[in-house]
Amino acid sequence: MLVCRSKGLLQRLLSPGSNTSSRDYKVAVVGASGGIGQPLSLLLKQNSLVSELSIHDMRNIKGVEADLSHICTSVQTNAYEDQQLEDCLAAADVVVVPAGLPRKPGMTRDQLFEANAGVALRVACAVSESCPGALLAFVTNPINSIVPIAAELLKSKNSYDPRRLFGITTLDVVRARTFVGDFLNVNPAKVDLPVIGGHAGKTILPIFSQCCPSFQCQLEDIRRLTHRIQEAGTEVVNAKDGAGSATLSMAYAAARFVNSLLRGLSGEPDVMECAYVGYKSPCLPFFATPLMLSAKGIEQNLGLPHLDDFERESLEQMLPELEQSIQKGVVYAKEKMEKEECQK
Repeated sequence: MLVCRSKGLLQRLLSPGSNTSSRDYKVAVVGASGGIGQPLSLLLKQNSLVSELSIHDMRNIKGVEADLSHICTSVQTNAYEDQQLEDCLAAADVVVVPAGLPRKPGMTRDQLFEANAGVALRVACAVSESCPGALLAFVTNPINSIVPIAAELLKSKNSYDPRRLFGITTLDVVRARTFVGDFLNVNPAKVDLPVIGGHAGKTILPIFSQCCPSFQCQLEDIRRLTHRIQEAGTEVVNAKDGAGSATLSMAYAAARFVNSLLRGLSGEPDVMECAYVGYKSPCLPFFATPLMLSAKGIEQNLGLPHLDDFERESLEQMLPELEQSIQKGVVYAKEKMEKEECQK
């Protein structure tokens, strides 16, 4: 049945150029005792825009809270166990969700979908009850299907605002900047490279034609780096030899994205991030593009960047796969909700 809230240096690393704000926010992390949830919570405990950090998980959450509570920052931490999800989310400004099963070697996307789809339904239902105005951001994979699932549930509760629902694809941007920085022998923090589409395999499309500094290299280099960005998750899974997937880099990326959401909420101008959303999305109902963030969540979807011939071809090739993933999420959510309604 579906269940219906050294600090200065780190802040600059997470959000170069951000201003400070007197606004304090409650952030809730669902899945906080997992491989991504723990380092993500650690980073958020050091964020000067956060006043309250509420963490939730199925097990071991009290130990994580005790550990975090020893860190000498002013952020208040509160832990909530399995059946306390609504209490955790009450009055949250931002809800970030790393909960779910991580990808393992040899696991198909269908297997990952079956393991994690229920997470989206449960969290979206709890958000609709406890904090319908919150910004809701999913880390849980497969993002391409998870976000449409959450959207369908929120629609059924009359709580869907496409400006406030996100799939976090920041890790693709972080990886793209890192790999390009290494290739060009420049500081990755100085690289600006939009990544559009989805968050799996060939649906991830870095736009090298819009890279700054300019990426004046051979097409073969672009193809090779594009493939590495698309398969970087598998690179980590294989390197960990069955012991896990990307956790530290994902936690960093999620903390960076949440920080951008908070900066937008606090009224800072010109806060931009790429994310997978359903607000004025080009091509398909859900699509990752550069966004301008504000107190509304999404202030403006900046749409597709200018594409060169290779990028347009890659876009056309990936659209059927991304559309199929979206439809799979929509169908799953509707079937589950119909079943629940019949059982009442």
